[in-house]
Parts: sequence; structure tokens; C-alpha cells
Amino acid sequence: MSKMECRAGCGACCIAPSLSSPIPGMPGGKPAGVPCVQLTAELTCAVYDHPDRPAVCASFPAMQDHCGENREEALKLLRDWEEKTGPL
Repeated sequence: MSKMECRAGCGACCIAPSLSSPIPGMPGGKPAGVPCVQLTAELTCAVYDHPDRPAVCASFPAMQDHCGENREEALKLLRDWEEKTGPL
């Protein structure tokens, strides 16, 4: 797995996975496939550099295995990952 910079205009990690941790504006977390309320129209995180950014989000690395070659591939990879690791 190689570390990379977040892809501008992607937002896949703010949509595809579920989050059980509270997020500003989503105190119960978020279900898989639902955009985070902090995802902007430009597909960036509104709390990226803010102290309220959840630790789970801050610790999720942009990696080739997660992000693929483009936004569509990232959404598919993260959806697949969610399905494989989610509750039965």
C-alpha cells in the first residue's frame, strides 16, 4: 500500500464508509453510502483542519488500495471494503 495525497474533488471516504463515531452535525455517526454533512459542494471536508474533525476521519490515510485511480474507483473500493467488514 502506498500513501498518497487526497484527491481533490473526490470525497469518497466521506460517503462510502459507515462511521459509528459522532461527527459535527451527525452525533450518531453516519451510515454507509450517506454523504457526511461536513462534505462540501466541492467534495472536500468542511472540518478537515478543525479540532472537531473526528479522530477516525483524521486517522484514515489516503492510500492507493483505498483510493484507486479515480473517484469512481475509490467509491467502489470503499463500498466493497464496507461490505466485507460491516455487520452480518
